[in-house]
Amino acid sequence: MTRLLPVRNAVAAAVAGAALAGCTVGPDFRPPEAPRTDNYTSTALPAQTAAAEGNGGAAQRFAIGREIPGQWWALFHSAALDRLISQAIADSPTLATIQATLRQAQENLRARTGTEYSPSLDANFSAVRQKISGVAFGQPDLANSTFSLFNASVKVSYALDIFGGGRRELEALRSQVDYQRYQLEGAYLALTANIVTTAVKEASLRAQIRATQNILANQEQQLEVVERQFQLGGVARTDVLAQRTRLAQTRATLPPLEKALAQTRHLLAVLAGRFPSDAGLPEFDLDGLQLPQELPVSLPSALVRQRPDIRAAEELMHAAGAQVGVATANLYPQITISGSLGSESGRITDLFGSGTSIWGLGAGLLQPLSHGGELTAKRRAAIAAYDQSAAQYRSTVLQALQNVADVLRALDDDARTLKAQADAETSARDTFDLTRQQFQLGAVNYLSLLDAERQYQQAQISLVQAQAARFADTAALFQALGGGWWNRSAEGGAAPHPPFARPRIENEEK
Repeated sequence: MTRLLPVRNAVAAAVAGAALAGCTVGPDFRPPEAPRTDNYTSTALPAQTAAAEGNGGAAQRFAIGREIPGQWWALFHSAALDRLISQAIADSPTLATIQATLRQAQENLRARTGTEYSPSLDANFSAVRQKISGVAFGQPDLANSTFSLFNASVKVSYALDIFGGGRRELEALRSQVDYQRYQLEGAYLALTANIVTTAVKEASLRAQIRATQNILANQEQQLEVVERQFQLGGVARTDVLAQRTRLAQTRATLPPLEKALAQTRHLLAVLAGRFPSDAGLPEFDLDGLQLPQELPVSLPSALVRQRPDIRAAEELMHAAGAQVGVATANLYPQITISGSLGSESGRITDLFGSGTSIWGLGAGLLQPLSHGGELTAKRRAAIAAYDQSAAQYRSTVLQALQNVADVLRALDDDARTLKAQADAETSARDTFDLTRQQFQLGAVNYLSLLDAERQYQQAQISLVQAQAARFADTAALFQALGGGWWNRSAEGGAAPHPPFARPRIENEEK
């Protein structure tokens, strides 16, 4: 191996010299500017939402600039929900898929890094038994010759990255790794938010089923009263038939609710990485959830560093800018150097013996001259791809700002809606109780009772839906703000990433 040192030293010296003299063409990446706005909505939000009596009616305060906890779902104070989300994170096939994709991108980066920063070194051994004719040498009268040839050699080669095309390729691969990291964070956030909102939906459906069952019990009691009054001649038979119809209509609303509950349970099981038939899935009820009363609201300038979809779009733009550098470097000369050292002999026993050593040094220069406009067209295509990714980034930011604005307004409206629905339910219940008593005394007709009953039924269902909307939209706010992944411990997922530089196409050559 001592014979190999001169070759390796020569290659290393050439590489070092080229690195010192080289430059990197193409755009340098710089972070996009933060949105030039301090507000999400055109009108200011109230300091806190309205309050209402009952579950989910607490006032919520908007804490501008407050940090989001990494495990934001713990603010709902449901131990069953916490356990289910922990299991889902461990068993989700969706997360496993993206984690595998991330590992693939990391290994591709490692592979390219090895070829970029170190020469390739290969060992070769060959054994050949060959017969030649003198015709090959222009001497047909020469007798045929049969011989063996053994060759053992080591070859080292390196492509000088003088104009930085290889470094730009590495930059693009690093961006792909970071893109997959943010994709993983986005999937993590979507999974946890979907579990919370699905659990809230289950709780809402259970509450609606209970409310419907209570209404059915009241209607069955009322049917008994109407039938007794009919037997006594106090009401017409049409009133009895009307009450039976009303009872049947209410019963018909139960199967769709039960179907929706079953489907919601199936979805919750799959989100948690379980079979839909799993009977061990916890059951959720609105009374088992606590509405978070303090809601952190990040500033728009911070949102672009927090949302995984925005960061992923930024990395796509970063990769596209690096590809412009690759396409630019392809317009310039490409230089490779190589060296080999070995031994060649007609007998294997003489291999590495005296007089069998062979060696070689070489260098190659490739300067593109004319490719029919292919290289310049590819560079223009790379610039167009960069422009596309930059436009997509802006679109992602605008959609994220809209997402947050919509949820903030929804939370304020949800609180006012719940207060109104709570008041309406109380009024409808009092009206129904009073009308029922008056009907039993014969003070009002049956149509008044039916109308009061219908209003009370609608008010009960609407109240449950309004309560669930506050829980669901609260979870949607944490999702819209990025979910606090940057505050999560290392074992909880991917680590946060440092800021990068924004790419510019103008005057990119250096």
